[in-house]
Amino acid sequence: MDTLTPRPADRLSELSRIVHAVDRASDLEAALQEVVKQTRAVMQADVCTVYFSDDAQRRHVVAATDGLASRYVGRLAVDFGSGVIGRVAQEQRPINLDHVPESMDQGFVEQTGLQPHAGFLGVPILHKAQVQGVLLVRQRHPRRFDHADEAFLATLASRLGGAIAYAKASGEICEMCRPGRVQSRCLEGRAGAPGVAIGTGTWVFSATELQDIPARTAEDIPREEARFLEALKQVGNQAKAMADSLQGRIADADRALFDAFAMILESPEIRESVVGLIREGQWAPAAVRTAIESYAGSFDTMDDPYLRQRATDLRALGTRLVARLLGEEEQVVPETGATVLIGKQLSAMDVGEALAGNLAGIVSADGSTLSHAAILARSLGIPAVMGVSGVPLSQLDGQTVIVDGNSGRVHVRPDAATRHTVEAEIVSRRTRNAALEPVRNLPACTPDGKRISLFINAGLTAPHLRLGDAGSDGIGLFRSELPFMMFDRFPSEAEQLAIYREALAAAAPAPLVLRTLDAGGDKPLPYLSESEGNPALGWRGIRFTLDHPDIFLTQIRAALRANIGLGNLRLMFPMISALEEVLQARRVVDQAVEQLTAEGLAVTMPPIGIMVEVPSALFQVEVLARQVDFLSVGTNDLAQYLLATDRNNPRVSARLDPLHPSMLSALQLIVTSAGRAGKPVSVCGEMASDPATAMVLIGMGFDGLSLNPTSLLEVKWAIRKVSFRDMQSLARQTLTMDDAEGIRRLLKVAVARTGLTEADTTEVPAP
Repeated sequence: MDTLTPRPADRLSELSRIVHAVDRASDLEAALQEVVKQTRAVMQADVCTVYFSDDAQRRHVVAATDGLASRYVGRLAVDFGSGVIGRVAQEQRPINLDHVPESMDQGFVEQTGLQPHAGFLGVPILHKAQVQGVLLVRQRHPRRFDHADEAFLATLASRLGGAIAYAKASGEICEMCRPGRVQSRCLEGRAGAPGVAIGTGTWVFSATELQDIPARTAEDIPREEARFLEALKQVGNQAKAMADSLQGRIADADRALFDAFAMILESPEIRESVVGLIREGQWAPAAVRTAIESYAGSFDTMDDPYLRQRATDLRALGTRLVARLLGEEEQVVPETGATVLIGKQLSAMDVGEALAGNLAGIVSADGSTLSHAAILARSLGIPAVMGVSGVPLSQLDGQTVIVDGNSGRVHVRPDAATRHTVEAEIVSRRTRNAALEPVRNLPACTPDGKRISLFINAGLTAPHLRLGDAGSDGIGLFRSELPFMMFDRFPSEAEQLAIYREALAAAAPAPLVLRTLDAGGDKPLPYLSESEGNPALGWRGIRFTLDHPDIFLTQIRAALRANIGLGNLRLMFPMISALEEVLQARRVVDQAVEQLTAEGLAVTMPPIGIMVEVPSALFQVEVLARQVDFLSVGTNDLAQYLLATDRNNPRVSARLDPLHPSMLSALQLIVTSAGRAGKPVSVCGEMASDPATAMVLIGMGFDGLSLNPTSLLEVKWAIRKVSFRDMQSLARQTLTMDDAEGIRRLLKVAVARTGLTEADTTEVPAP
């Protein structure tokens, strides 16, 4: 080995230095130029070049080079499958040659007029198993690069794949390699709310982010406290005003989001925490930042995506409070012309403000389908795309934008043909929405007489729900951990009693299924610090409450007392993995009933159920069912555990497919086993919220579905259009199929037959 070539230990430091330089680069062009410059120096090569793969024109084009003239950027190219560069991309493996055959390098020689280079080492640049380009070094004289060279180049290429993929999606590569051409762009995200819309992009931003607030000492503590309390009042009034302005436009269940925001702002925990920090000497903005981050941070690491999104709500409220404190002026959304609201992390209040104008669509860099911005968009019938990350969305301000909430794509500067297609889909969606409304107050009954119970999932908004408006038969999942999250300590029995009583009274006489505290592990409480290496498999759900019988007993007592005179409570235990857990939990309920009866209270034993979401429970369903009154399947967790796929890991989350044949077989096993025990079984996971998968679940034999309020009308429509016999046939078909994509195509056809338009059912979304 050449003595000037860095040793392996040096190579590691050189690699770190290059990666650090790339991370500091202002844009991809600068990053790639830094890569080729430093890599050429480290490897002592004559040339280092990055090619990007242009799928549209089926060629690999120079994106950056060091050792060749800069005029070759965007001009020097080889066709797919052609030459040594095409071979690297096609075979998706490193190619190391001490002398490139002339026939494999002819295009390079012809386009550059240079003498052939002998030594060659090229590695593919990949992202999610797709070729994004080629990174290579060349030597004028014969040279066989060693294994350390290969490893170095391959490692560096792995760091470039995602960046190039995002740049291709955003059009940044087009601007780098084809200057002067104005092209349409297609950005990839996640479907947040169905439908398509076209409008002018409006970038929503805040001059102040919570994390940017500096720590300062309060000069006048009483004044800072007064300023904070006034800001709290103003933002709370703003949330209430938004709720009032939406009366009649959306269901009460969704309008209650803003009431929930007002409740958060009025909660003594938030107020007292901030006031306490101010009295310790912090100025009000920093006190707000510290308190909000303390509460929001406890949600960030949660496995439950619904709960994780609540961190976004808290930070959005905190940002508004800080904006008021700093006198930041509110942005005004244009009142004329169709507007596409675009932001880094849009909140429901951002959407609420934009409704004063002609809001056509929503695009958010962060967030998921469970964010309140997406939930509100679905209720309003406004298409939304979430999670469009890695792309400078601020550049979309003032651009013509198409939001495709069915596929999760955003088209920028669309051509005439695309615009025409979108305008036709908009008309189709309006027709569909009008057709759905009449089923709201009708039963979920198939044409051949099969009645299906449709429930809704709820949390803090439950006291504000009017189930008749939602068209629901009750609340199939009340997330009792949410109130626990909003306190800075375990809530007392009296505090829990008030919360549960309000929710039960709002639902009565319809049933409310209260899931007992599902915290711990991946859902840490703010005041109970427990760190685990693998929280999804850790100390959570029923495991946590059985290890804290005092907390568990207090919750059960509060729920039983809240149910007095109403009688619509049902209790459900989460994350059951063994029979002994069910028996222990039932003993706690028995103890609570005995205690309260002895105290002279007229409590009754409510129906008791369990969640089936752990593979061990899957194979003991019949045994477990004989100990309870009902079962409910949590398909989100069941799919995660069954497919060994962390739904919070972006590298693998796309593999978490609820239509995986093993998942469908597991669901059928649950229904069959519950039937042998004579117990009803429902589904309360995301699968229940999609019309296509809902039909399969009903066909399998599930008795009820608990779903998002915004999805209820579509599911009810499908139920009323398709016979139970046809659903059974559809379920049987899916169980004979071997791949999820084939199942997805089958369900797409089935949904289209219900009358839900093709434009709104182009995808059966994977999680």
